[in-house]
Amino acid sequence: MKRLDPGKIDRRKIDPGQIDRVLIRAANWVGDAVMSTPLIQGLRENFSQAEIAVLAKPWVAPVFEHSPDIDRILIYDAKGDHAGWKGMVRLCRGLRYGRFDLAVSVQNALEAALIFFFAGIPRRVGYDTDGRRFLLTHPVRMTPAIKKRHQIDYYLGVLEGIGLPATGRDLTLRISDSERDRAREFLHSQGIGPDRRIIGINPGAAYGAAKRWPAVRFAELCRRIQGLKPDAAILVFGGPGEAALGEEITGRVGRDCVNLCGKTGLREAIALIGRCRLFITNDSGLMHVAAALNIPQIAVFGPTDHTTTSPANPDSFIVREDIACSPCLQRDCPLGHHRCMTAVTVDRVFDIAREHLGT
Repeated sequence: MKRLDPGKIDRRKIDPGQIDRVLIRAANWVGDAVMSTPLIQGLRENFSQAEIAVLAKPWVAPVFEHSPDIDRILIYDAKGDHAGWKGMVRLCRGLRYGRFDLAVSVQNALEAALIFFFAGIPRRVGYDTDGRRFLLTHPVRMTPAIKKRHQIDYYLGVLEGIGLPATGRDLTLRISDSERDRAREFLHSQGIGPDRRIIGINPGAAYGAAKRWPAVRFAELCRRIQGLKPDAAILVFGGPGEAALGEEITGRVGRDCVNLCGKTGLREAIALIGRCRLFITNDSGLMHVAAALNIPQIAVFGPTDHTTTSPANPDSFIVREDIACSPCLQRDCPLGHHRCMTAVTVDRVFDIAREHLGT
C-alpha cells in the first residue's frame, strides 16, 4: 500500500478500503471515554477490516477492556515511560513502528495532533481546536452548534465531519464473566448475599467540589432507603482521594454500608455497579458507567450542563434546581453559596428513589 507523506494535506474523502490500521487518541476522563464509545463503534463499522488501537492514559484505559470494537489498548504514561520530551519521542517512535494509516483524536488538544504528526500517521482527523488545524489532514470544523450537542453527538460529529456515517448512540461497556464472579465473591465477603437489594451511591466527583451534593444528604438518603427497604445494602463508590468522604458517609449510615472509595480499581467498580439495583450519583465518570450498563440511576446536577453530559440510559432521572447562576461550569462555586446543589433536597431525591424501588 502506498503511504502518504505525513507533511502533506490530503482533503480527499477517506477510503475505508485504504485503511488497515486505525489509532484513536482517547479522552482523558472516564465519563468522556464512555461517551466516546459510539464514535469508536462507528469507526469499527466503517473500517470493519482494519485493526483498531486506542491510545489512552492509564486511568482511562480500563474503560476499553473487553470492547468488541478495539483490538489493542496502548498506554500513554505521561508520568512514567512517556514523561518529558524524551518520553514523547519514545512514544512517537513506538507508534511509528505501528504503521497506522489513520489517526482519530477524541481528545481536543494540540498534543494529540503533534503525536499523530511525529508518529508519521498520514491521515489525521479531529476537531480544528487548540491551534492544531495545520497538523490535521482532515480537520473537522468546530461550530457553536456542535458545542451545544450532547457529548455523545459531539464525538460522533468527528465521523460526520469526514463524511462517514454514524451507526448509533448506544454506549459500549462490557463486563467479563470472571469480573462478575469476583464481584459476587466480594459482596459475599461483605455479608451481602444474592438476595440483597444493592444501592450504589457516588458522592464524589473528580472534576471539583462544586459537583458534589453534600455528604450528609447522601447519608440521610441512604438511611431513608434502608428504612423503606430493610434488605437494602449500600455501596459507596469513589476514588482514593474520596476515601474520607466515603468514611464520613458509612459512619453516618452505620449498618449495611460499605465504603469502596479507593479500594477498587475501575474494572472492579464497573463490575460492582453492574450489580446495583439503583445508582445515585453526582455528575461524574461513574454516572456514565452506570448509563452504559443500563443501571437505573438518579443523577444530581448543579454547576454542569445537563443538556450536554446527562446520562444516556433511558431509566435515569436528573435532579436539579433552576438557579440563575447555574450552570457555571466551575470546579468550585465562585459565589461561595453552592446553592445549585444545596437546593436539591433529600425529600426530592428520596421520592424518586421510592418510585424506582417500589413502595
